[in-house]
Amino acid sequence: MRRIYAAIAWIIAGGVVVQAASIAFALGGIGRYVQDGGVIDKALVESRQATFIGDLGFPIHGIVGGVVIPLAAVALLIVAFFVKADGARLRGARLWAAVVLALVALQITLGYSIVDMPYLGLVHGANALAVLLTAVYAGMRARRSAAAGAEERASHAIAT
Repeated sequence: MRRIYAAIAWIIAGGVVVQAASIAFALGGIGRYVQDGGVIDKALVESRQATFIGDLGFPIHGIVGGVVIPLAAVALLIVAFFVKADGARLRGARLWAAVVLALVALQITLGYSIVDMPYLGLVHGANALAVLLTAVYAGMRARRSAAAGAEERASHAIAT
């Protein structure tokens, strides 16, 4: 279960990277589209018929951020209740999984509120980094715990 916990944490971290890449791709495409004379207005947005380079970045950002990462964060918390390192509970697994889930919930709330309050985009971007860092930390703690346990078993075997 420890490996599953670590894998899910790394999936969340990877999802944040996909999020950043996809929104950068989309906004770069919008910049190019406008620079070439294209117009983005309410009719284009509502038609969902945008055909500029990078328009695929928006649905990728939405699906990964609205479905994949939240489901992975819930799975991380569930797995945290069952994860053990060398027969003992992995200390802090539940805490860090809960922190990741809370930050993901905040991220979703900020993401859906940006249209009404664009300045929340600043917090949305900064919180994305917090999600990334906590997911990486949770994954690394699980890996370190396994390495420490293996080292302890090896030194114990040598001593006997």
